[in-house]
Amino acid sequence: MRERKLVTSIFFKLCDGLLRLFFRQGAGSIGRSPVWTDSSTRRVSLARASLVYDWRRYLAAVLALTFAGLLLVVQMALLLGMFGTVSAVVEQSKGDLWVGFRNTPSVDLGRPLHRFADSGAWRHPDVLRVEPYLTAYGDLRRADGAPLSVLINGFDPRREGLVYARLLTPDQRALLAEPDTILIDIADRPKLRAEVGESVEINGRRVRLAGVVDGVRAIGGVNVLASLTTARRLAPENTQQPSFILVALRDGANAEAIQSAIADPVRFPRHQVWQASELAWRSQSYWLFETGAGTGTAFASLLALIVGMVITSQTLSAAILASVKEFAALRALGVTRGNLRRVVIEQALWIGIVGLIFAGALTFLLAGLGDLIRVDMRFPTWMLSGVAGSMLFIAVVSGLLALRPLDAADPASLLR
Repeated sequence: MRERKLVTSIFFKLCDGLLRLFFRQGAGSIGRSPVWTDSSTRRVSLARASLVYDWRRYLAAVLALTFAGLLLVVQMALLLGMFGTVSAVVEQSKGDLWVGFRNTPSVDLGRPLHRFADSGAWRHPDVLRVEPYLTAYGDLRRADGAPLSVLINGFDPRREGLVYARLLTPDQRALLAEPDTILIDIADRPKLRAEVGESVEINGRRVRLAGVVDGVRAIGGVNVLASLTTARRLAPENTQQPSFILVALRDGANAEAIQSAIADPVRFPRHQVWQASELAWRSQSYWLFETGAGTGTAFASLLALIVGMVITSQTLSAAILASVKEFAALRALGVTRGNLRRVVIEQALWIGIVGLIFAGALTFLLAGLGDLIRVDMRFPTWMLSGVAGSMLFIAVVSGLLALRPLDAADPASLLR
């Protein structure tokens, strides 16, 4: 019991410090909102005391904000995780620059380059390594004859290779060096209904599933990792020329200057050069915004925020109406209407902070569940900060919308 009181006291002190950022005008309480004094002459915020005393009345508002924020963060995490897999090859490789077909919207939509696209990179003195990367779509046939779309990724499997250098171990690269072998993501193995060591058929040619990796799951189909030789055998009509060329630079080299130096010098460029971060963002933004998926998620998130705002404001309004006599008594004691408004805004902020804590705890649990069932969810700092700010903003706006019932707090009503 003593430990619970200690934890509660620490929690309130932390939240009180956050609220002081919004209300700096009071010394013993938060802002100029009214306070009451207990037997030990300790000043306590009226807003916080009313929330603790009558917490059941405000529980609906807390839960509304909690699940509105949870829905927003989970939707964003799933969307970023799903479309982040598109740029996995860029993020997991060590190429500083990527040469690809002009105006390629995403790394999984590459086209064969012309024969001399890598000539500028080979001539530059600050270039350490130039490596081709092939992509081609194929048709995989399971043992039961069912078709499955796959994206064939062909690259140099040697230990010093650039493609997937941050993902594959030396042993996995050695497996790809064997003839007619492939690797897939561990989460995609049930789609193939094949065990490691068994053979599958891609474009009418047999290959052996040599192993599985974690981190190359595709949207819809299956990413198949193979050596350049195996990839060209599986899709000979589309892999004679690379889809991209990876360029590794010397330490300290000026990437922007080299990017311009190795660009196609003709009037209508046949290829384009991107830095790795540029191509990763280009691929993700294409799937997020140009395919319509990002717009749908934004609409659903906006709807969740509006629902949370409406429920929170209505709950606060109902609480004010239920306590209108108490507010009227405070007005009779000399408390100004402005101070009462600050009480309501402070209550809204406390509701937002508690809802934010609950949403954070549930998000942590869902993230752990996603790892267990291999659902890719990403929680970047900018996204979490944005959701937290949105929840607090909703809480404040809800408090402002709930101020109208305070007009009924007239001291004269106590005489009726």
